[in-house]
Amino acid sequence: MRRRSTANAQRGPLRHPTGEGLATRIAFTVIVLFVLAQVGWWLLFQTQLLDRAASEREAAWARDLATVDDLLETDPGLIDALLARYPHLRRAAGAPDAPPAVEIDPAVADHHAARDHSARRMISFEGPFFAFVILAMLALIASSLRAERDLKRRQQNFLSAVTHEFNTPIGTLRLLVQTLRLRRASPERTVDYLRRMETELDRLERTSEQVLAAARLEQAESPPVLEAADLNVVVQGLVGRAREGLEARGARLTVRYSPDALPVSLDGDAFALVLNNLLDNAVKYSRGDVKPVTVTLRADGDLVRLHVDDEGPGVPAAERKQVFERFYRAGDELTRVSMGVGLGLHLVRSVTEAMNGWVQVEETPSGRGARFTVVLPRRVAADDVKPPVGDPGAVASA
Repeated sequence: MRRRSTANAQRGPLRHPTGEGLATRIAFTVIVLFVLAQVGWWLLFQTQLLDRAASEREAAWARDLATVDDLLETDPGLIDALLARYPHLRRAAGAPDAPPAVEIDPAVADHHAARDHSARRMISFEGPFFAFVILAMLALIASSLRAERDLKRRQQNFLSAVTHEFNTPIGTLRLLVQTLRLRRASPERTVDYLRRMETELDRLERTSEQVLAAARLEQAESPPVLEAADLNVVVQGLVGRAREGLEARGARLTVRYSPDALPVSLDGDAFALVLNNLLDNAVKYSRGDVKPVTVTLRADGDLVRLHVDDEGPGVPAAERKQVFERFYRAGDELTRVSMGVGLGLHLVRSVTEAMNGWVQVEETPSGRGARFTVVLPRRVAADDVKPPVGDPGAVASA
């Protein structure tokens, strides 16, 4: 189902976190804090280790320098042997007649300082990168768990909706049958009872068709067989068959056909499921006793567009992607008043994509409802489609 009822539209869908969801959030928060603390401790430890190694090296060089100075005071001729033994020292500059002296080689000191700087830079990059990888993996896991939890919630909603969609008309039919069997009813009352029974049977049939179509779609191993057709002709036939039932539910149906042929490739039965679901959706969510629904067909370059406009509460922008997901229904099953099991728009999208098209939802140009648009690629050759025929009640305009 694509939209919430009027009451739910004002207060928004119920999304209180469950105990399982809250426990998962707490667990992930603890893990994230632990990872950040561990990485921070590792950075601090490695930095302190480098500082300690540099301090110990400088202290060792200072001791070596003092030892060499003491040996040179005893025997200045040992300077070459000592410099070979201590490569980090060099002969200090001085007067030619001055006694030999040594100092720490600045080139060696700069080399070690550069190595320390490179190690610090490597550590400063490795730590955050390590944390980023772990947090990214945690985010991916959290997203998967959230998607699984949402799917589980939608499946529970689906079971509740299916139970309601079957039990309600069955209960109504049982009551009407028992009433007719136990009481003598006037002809007018009998006709009314039969009309209500037919309505409930139609409701059962729509629900069964959606569930079975979803099952067939999941088990389909090959794409549908597409045949050449004029979308004007296809829509005329489908609207002609559905018009009486829609108008009995209060629909005021207007169809604006394209003045030109709209050659497309489609599966007739599959497209019937698409259009019937969109029309049923439009009537279901329109307010009032009179429910204006407008179907518009038009060519758009290499594409063919079919718009279904209603004057219902519309679809919030935040939910325009979710409404096409399987089992998605805004609000709560216990408070929702609209019928449906959350499969209609999912079937519309899946079937349309199987016919190489796509579907989208937006506001109507007037801003008073929702516009669902089915987009199909236009066939290059149009001479193999049938010419359009008239449909009672149609408006022949683009």
